Amino acid sequence: QVRLVESGGGLVQAGGSLRLSCAASGLTYSSYTMSWSRQAPGKERELVAAISSGGSTYYASSVKGRSTISRDNAKNMMYLQMNSLKPEDTAVYYCAAKPSYKGPYDYWGQGTQVTVSS
Repeated sequence: QVRLVESGGGLVQAGGSLRLSCAASGLTYSSYTMSWSRQAPGKERELVAAISSGGSTYYASSVKGRSTISRDNAKNMMYLQMNSLKPEDTAVYYCAAKPSYKGPYDYWGQGTQVTVSS
């Protein structure tokens, strides 16, 4: 059974930083493409960043230059370091996994709330 568990969310002032973590189990983690998405109230879910099994990365323009996605295959962990946070970064952040670089994500975590105060 695949399980993805996010942590590290919280309340932070604008300009601050947070590091989100995603713990994965029940899958051959190193072969999966992993990602972070977010959903703010009243808005559609947005892909924020992704990292392939080979380490290639993607960033949405909204976070590019302020965020870094990384993975530790030895620990089955993925991270999102977010800096210079803005109130518009406020959302529930979700970890997701899929077995190939293409196609939809098959597995999702429960999410972790990030709130940025102005």
